[in-house]
Amino acid sequence: MHQMGDFEEMAMLDLPSDERAWVSEQAERLLAGFDALEGADTSEIQPLVTVLDVRNVLREDISAQLIPREELLSNAPEQYDGYFQVPKTLV
Repeated sequence: MHQMGDFEEMAMLDLPSDERAWVSEQAERLLAGFDALEGADTSEIQPLVTVLDVRNVLREDISAQLIPREELLSNAPEQYDGYFQVPKTLV
């Protein structure tokens, strides 16, 4: 059984005494739920990626004619070494 001080220290909390009892009770209920799950036999259960019936909705990857880099960069206000040059946004 965990002590409330353990939970407070892990969560970096400093609770008043009236809230301490409530949080302690909730944490114990949560841990009891996890303890109950540990007893479940899952040896015959297949891993589940999603509960939804999902299928690939992406288009087929089709090769297309690309616009040459020089043509794209011809409208750039500034460019450097074959790339668009933009103002620095992070310090």
